[in-house]
Amino acid sequence: MSTAMIWGASGGIGRALGARLVAEGWTLIAASRHPESLVDLTPHAIAADASDDFQVRRAMLEASQICEAIDLWVYAAGDIGSAKAADMPPADFQRILGANLGGAWLAAHHALPQLADDAHLVFLGAVSERMRLPGLTAYAAAKAGLEAMTETLAKEVRGRRVTLVRPGAVATTFWDKVPFRLPAEALTPDQVAEAILEAHRGGHKGRLDLSPASG
Repeated sequence: MSTAMIWGASGGIGRALGARLVAEGWTLIAASRHPESLVDLTPHAIAADASDDFQVRRAMLEASQICEAIDLWVYAAGDIGSAKAADMPPADFQRILGANLGGAWLAAHHALPQLADDAHLVFLGAVSERMRLPGLTAYAAAKAGLEAMTETLAKEVRGRRVTLVRPGAVATTFWDKVPFRLPAEALTPDQVAEAILEAHRGGHKGRLDLSPASG
């Protein structure tokens, strides 16, 4: 039986992907700051904040007691906020970078020793060049940094696949935190989840851009 681990598993995309994996018979390890929302999905829900080194290490210790190796590892955690650089508290900037970039590095750093030799690592990014809007300095910087990090990581973990998924607008609660209107043609979390599964099945690696037409 294959095993997947999802960070940010209680969010829209993470939960949609987790539900599909469970339906296909995968063992799902779900890491989230809100594990209580995952008890109906998997018995292996782990409480962890990906931006906290101690919590990530503890989560991976718990994961090691569930399975010998992880076949599909997904980082779908993240956060967003909207404020111009002159107005954003530094703590908010650090929180957004920590959730989207620092947490991705920490989670991958501690997971690599427990991944199968042919494991697939998937990171949820964004079409970062479209994110450079007033009020999104922190989010845009984090997603651009994630793109650079994943490209570099792929060169370090040869034999394992690394995919950066860059969806367009997705209908999740992220949109409650920004003063922009959700486009009518936005992708659904289920569409993104299906695209990730297709990428996994098809041996995809590298960047994967998703639009409503391709989702």
